[in-house]
Order: sequence, then structure tokens, then C-alpha cells
Amino acid sequence: MKPLPALAALASDMTAWRRDFHAHPELSGEESRTAKIVFDALKDMGLSPEGGIGGAGVVAVVQGRKPGPSIGLRADMDALPMNDDSGAEHASTKPGVSHACGHDGHTATLLGVARHLAANPPSRGRVVLIFQPAEENGLGAKAMIDDGLFDRYPCDEIYAYHNMPLLPFGEAAVRPGATLNGYKIWDIDIQGVGGHGAAPHKTKDPLQAAVRVASEISSIIGRHVDPMEPALITVTKLQAGASHNVVPHEASLAGTLRATSPEVIETMWNQLQAICDGVSRMTGCTITMTEIAGVPPCINAPDQAALAADACASVLGADKVLRDLKPYPFTDDFAYMLQHAPGAYMFFGQGGPMVHQTVYDFNDAVLPVASSIFARIVEDRLT
Repeated sequence: MKPLPALAALASDMTAWRRDFHAHPELSGEESRTAKIVFDALKDMGLSPEGGIGGAGVVAVVQGRKPGPSIGLRADMDALPMNDDSGAEHASTKPGVSHACGHDGHTATLLGVARHLAANPPSRGRVVLIFQPAEENGLGAKAMIDDGLFDRYPCDEIYAYHNMPLLPFGEAAVRPGATLNGYKIWDIDIQGVGGHGAAPHKTKDPLQAAVRVASEISSIIGRHVDPMEPALITVTKLQAGASHNVVPHEASLAGTLRATSPEVIETMWNQLQAICDGVSRMTGCTITMTEIAGVPPCINAPDQAALAADACASVLGADKVLRDLKPYPFTDDFAYMLQHAPGAYMFFGQGGPMVHQTVYDFNDAVLPVASSIFARIVEDRLT
């Protein structure tokens, strides 16, 4: 393992930032303190950050000495609505809010890269440092883009990473093509005609409709999706009724669908709508399907994935980089940024408890490694 000496020397600074963020986590859309610390730190480095992009987003640019490509580096800043049971000295000071996904580490990493590049700008081109809010609710990347992120700060390529407890510390994974699932979160509302349990023939039973919809959902993947395509659809809620002898007048279902292919996501979505339409005709109930949130799959561009893998190998060693790991079933709204510029999403191993567990804590040893890999990408592209 060979982190860049300049980044290794910044490990204590990155650790201090990271632990401060961890102790003061902020939920999606509420990252005002984190954004201010990031903004002030970038300004102290001699950069000219812009805040308030898409909410709490912060962007700064490091200009190279000559014209050249524009390379984007992104970190997410938000925390999760869950307790912190890590037992760390820097544990969350906010009950019910925790950096249990490691975005504190991602933000600290990019601040370390910013400090390094501010003192050692690339020989050409520029680096766009993107600190994004609201990744956990899937809204932050799109909000920044809609607010003119790439209009004001166009990028020829863009890169991001996520810490990965499923990989041991010292390993990395990056692959071309689909690397993370896309998803849709859906609600289904069913309105019928309730009545007495002894006279169901006088009702339009929404509970029967809900059961039929839930049952038919299992056929979507088995009969409408290529079995070689990764796909998952899950019903996570079915609610109806409150009495033994009353047929309810309404029912509801909720769930998610996930796949690594945008086409498969649309196929599942269209089939779910077709099921709702068919059950509606069969039962006489009014069935309304609503998309609550959605994020496309993360698709790594082949050239940028290869460059990122080579950068990982230069820091970790070629035998520590997995270039063909199967896509993970998680999601990240960095996918929207990859639709605007070719790039790569990387995973850096950290071991320990899985993200989204209350005992999770980011491994600070990742900081000089991750920042060195970012710096290598910049060096390879802008030298």
C-alpha cells in the first residue's frame, strides 16, 4: 500500500474533520453546519467556493496552470435517521441521527484532496470539487444538477467512491458498466366501497384487490424479465381494515423495485401498472400507483473505470483491485451525475460492521488511501 506522502501527511487533518462531522451529523436536506465547515475550509485553502447549490451543495474549482479537461470529484455529506451505538469517543451528539453510511469520511476525503490540490494544482485543466447534500433520500444530485451544477461547472469526467465494509481494508473494486442498482419506491392506493362483513356482495373490497396485486407482483420477474438480468421487486407494506366485521373502504401497498438496467426497471414499472389496471377492472376498485422516489443505476464508463482501477492499483497494488466484481444491489444518486459526464464509482474496502448498522463507524485508515486514489486520477488525467 502506497498512499501519496503528501496525503498521508494530511491524515490527521482529515481524521479531525471526519470525527467532527461524525459527532454532528445532519439529515438529508439539513446539512447547513457541514456545508459551512466545508465552505470555510475551502476558502481558507485559497479557493473560491460557491454554496447553496441544490440546497446545501458546495462546489470549488482548482485551476490548472494551462487549459485542459475538467475532472469532477464528488462526495456526499448527509447522515441517516438512526442511533449511533458505535461507542466511539466521537459518537453522534444527536439522538436518532448518525453517520452510519460513512459520508463523514467521504466529505473529509474530498477536503483532504482539496487541500492537496490547492497547494499542488494540476499542470493543466481543472478539478471541480463537488460536496453534495441529500444522497440518502435520492434527491441531492438531481437538485444540484437542476440548480445549474454542470452549466456553471461543466465536467468532462466525474468520479466518486463509497467505503465498503464487505471488502477488507486495503482492497478496492471498480468495474465498467452497471455497478449499482437503480430503484423506484412506489405506493399503491386502493379505493373501494366498504360495508358489513356479512354482506360483502354489497362492497367493492379493496383488501381483496390489495391481495391480488401483491400476489401478481411475484410474476413480474418470473415472466417479464430476462432471467439473466439482476432484478428485484419487494412488497414491504400492505395495510387495510381495523375491524373483524367491517369490509374496509380503502387499502394500500408499498414497496421497491431494483435492477441494474434502466430498461428492466421500466419493464417492471410498466408491468406493475398493468397489474393494477387489471385488478381494478376485476374488482371495481380505483387503484392509483405513485412513484415516491427513484434513482437510475450507476453505469461506469469503460475508459474511466479502467483509469480509476489503475489509480487504485497504483496505491493499493494490482492484486488488491477487483475489476470484475458483480454489481452491488445498493443505490446512489451519483448515477444522475454519470448521465451528464462519463465517470466511475469506486468501492474502497474498510472491513468492520456494515453500513446502515447502528454500530458502524468509518475507518479513518481509509482517508489517506481514498484521497491518494483521487489525487492519482487527477494526476493521470491532468498531467
